[in-house]
Amino acid sequence: MHSQMTHFLRDILRQPKELRWTLEHLTGAGAEAIVRAAGAVRDAKHVYLTGIGSSWHAALNVAPMFQEAARPVYVVESSELLEFGEFPTGSAVMVISRSGRSVEIVRLAEKAKRAGAAVIGITNALEGTLAKEAEFPIVLPIALDHAISVNTYSTLAAAGGVLAKNVIGSFGAEPVRELANAVDQAAHAIPRWQKQIAGSKWFAPGRTTYFLARGPSLGTAQEARLLWEEGVKAPATAMGTGVFRHGPQEMVREGMRFGIWLDAARMREQDLATARDLRKLGASVMLIGQGIPADDADLVFELPKIAGEWQFLVDCMPAQFAAEQLARMSGVDSDSFRLCSFVVEDEAGLLSGAADAGAKS
Repeated sequence: MHSQMTHFLRDILRQPKELRWTLEHLTGAGAEAIVRAAGAVRDAKHVYLTGIGSSWHAALNVAPMFQEAARPVYVVESSELLEFGEFPTGSAVMVISRSGRSVEIVRLAEKAKRAGAAVIGITNALEGTLAKEAEFPIVLPIALDHAISVNTYSTLAAAGGVLAKNVIGSFGAEPVRELANAVDQAAHAIPRWQKQIAGSKWFAPGRTTYFLARGPSLGTAQEARLLWEEGVKAPATAMGTGVFRHGPQEMVREGMRFGIWLDAARMREQDLATARDLRKLGASVMLIGQGIPADDADLVFELPKIAGEWQFLVDCMPAQFAAEQLARMSGVDSDSFRLCSFVVEDEAGLLSGAADAGAKS
């Protein structure tokens, strides 16, 4: 399928291994850090969940675990929380950040500590400011991605999920085995997904692209949007499937591309009806989920069996492969950034920190 493997593709291909290691680490050697952080969150009167860039999408993946367990959290993107939020007494702030050095993350952690809030830092970088300054650091020292966040996105989302499960109850060996098995099954599905991508007409450079999802996969849809922007260098947008039906559908035109994630149990028939109507209007639809009939869309990626609240662990992989393929078809270098620095360490402009590689946050 590929004459020359990109760094982006290499990072995607090693993702199942990194996810399996993360799950085993967080319930093994890293379990104590999880337990301590979970205790701080349970003891807090006000709980915040935040990140920026891909880390924000990881926060969106995890937030429904808290909400469905009747443990509400404030889910606010880090730059907004920094400038327009204040922490009341008894707060805990779960901060997700790949590098732990992004300017908004550093300043937000400082602000939270000044307010007396407990700071839980979920990060890939032991040497980052967040890991050093957080009262409750959770560090996943995996090999960093070359540029676009792949493993640094999915492993942080996994850590957020494990933390959430420990806050609202417990997370033992059996669910770890089930999730690890789903990750292994996703790895086995990769050749099939790549073959589907190579033969699909869904991929067409220059087309308008929308990504739609619900619940835990809403973060995945936002991550897919970012993959298009960073990897394909093409505009895309993402939103909740329910939100899309309240006005945005007015712009649907023939030839548009839609990627839709289906929840494992909820709103499936309604969202399949939306997919069918989009096709009637001339759009080309990609569906990602479990147990989807192959003829319900122009391209269907079947996911391994996995609990709906954890589907985000594996449901971004097809979109990652799709972005890498479309970048190739578009003649775009997905391994370099034209404008973006490896870590965003200032808050003004676009050009001053330009570098040729970098996954933010």
